[in-house]
Amino acid sequence: MAATTLFKDSLTVVNVGLQGFADDIEAAGGHSVALQWQPPAQGDRDAGWALAQTLAHAEVEAANETALSRFVAANPVLVGIATARDVLPGMADGHKLIVHAGPPIAWRSMCGPMQGAVLGAVVLEGWADSIEAATDLVERGDVALGPCHDQGAVGPMAGIISPSMPVFVVENSAGGNRAYCNFNEGLGKVLRFGANGPEVIARLRTMARTIAPTLAAALARTGPIDLKPLMAQAINMGDEVHNRNVAATALFIKRIAPALLEADVAREQAAETLAFVAANDHFFLNISMASCKAMLDAAHGVASSSVVTAMARNGVDFGIRVSGLGDRWFVTQAPVVDGLYFPGYTIADAAPDLGDSAITETAGVGGFAMAAAPAIVKFVGGTPQDAAANTLAMGHITLRRNDAFTLPALDFAGTPSCIDIRRVVDTGILPVINTGIAHREPGVGQIGAGVTRAPLACFTQAVAALAEVTP
Repeated sequence: MAATTLFKDSLTVVNVGLQGFADDIEAAGGHSVALQWQPPAQGDRDAGWALAQTLAHAEVEAANETALSRFVAANPVLVGIATARDVLPGMADGHKLIVHAGPPIAWRSMCGPMQGAVLGAVVLEGWADSIEAATDLVERGDVALGPCHDQGAVGPMAGIISPSMPVFVVENSAGGNRAYCNFNEGLGKVLRFGANGPEVIARLRTMARTIAPTLAAALARTGPIDLKPLMAQAINMGDEVHNRNVAATALFIKRIAPALLEADVAREQAAETLAFVAANDHFFLNISMASCKAMLDAAHGVASSSVVTAMARNGVDFGIRVSGLGDRWFVTQAPVVDGLYFPGYTIADAAPDLGDSAITETAGVGGFAMAAAPAIVKFVGGTPQDAAANTLAMGHITLRRNDAFTLPALDFAGTPSCIDIRRVVDTGILPVINTGIAHREPGVGQIGAGVTRAPLACFTQAVAALAEVTP
């Protein structure tokens, strides 16, 4: 597949294959267009040869059909709220495990926000009574660290989940697999950005003591909540369920509020819980992430499949997992996001890209659904035309449109879903991710937002590995 480049007003917007190029120009509103050919894999001969071995390969195509069917059939349902130690296998029997966003990383290599969040979690668990004591404990290796994904979980930004934290339990009712995500703390000084002061610990304890059991009582009355229709409705209302969750959070409140009033909980707790959720437009993000992981895990583990089932960042590395390549991570350096910075901050203050929330883009929402959320550009930059162009471009590196999530701005076309590592390497089009930007120092918090791209090196590595295992 030849590769070309679409320019609009002298600004590179997207890379697209020749097929469908004219449609993308018209839909993106482009007028001045120039074409620039680039070879697959940016001219890397070895990667090009690996790609040639896997393109139009009968076994890969058959495997992808299986992975696709499982992804499309997956039906994420919020079935409950649990304590992490009771559902994450690595935390059973009192094991001191803290999980984090992104691929595996050693303590000393972690970015500032992740280290700060780990130390806060150690204090939260009562394993140490101060940040200094927590530092000694972690540096001695007395606390195990590992990726959320290895425990069937995901977490935004630093992504920290420790044993006493409440987690959402999302089950794929079509396949039985489950996924988990922690609760969203809101904005300001929060653990996921590395803050670990007394007010952060107090909020986390309130969430575990009051918010989680109150929501659990409401869910006991509503019964399992189907999340696909809720997410679809939110997308039709202007969300993309990654960085914009205004509609999704409101729909969630609408779903649980009557049950919360009828549940056997104190009126004060019900009011506190509703106020907590209503004050945080990002509350639904964590449910969206668990939903996306449940759908993608259903497609994981299909031998020879080239479908990406996870993209994740730890503030140092960017990694992907591929359905047909087991639990192996394909990793390269995480980018620093050149986005919109809050007053007083610049790119020099930013940590490299961070968080498991790119699981949303992996599932075909988030940045892949930006055409549905023109208001997101006020947060991440660009124009509504750019948002539509990004969504259109993603159609060239994915295997199908997902009719469960439709885009009003594109005549209700489904979102582009199921990233194919071969198409990424062939076209040079990199998966788009809209993301928050964390300060490189722990505890400062979010300092901006922007649009970034997954690095090509992850995909060339994965294509080479697929060529090795595919006869």
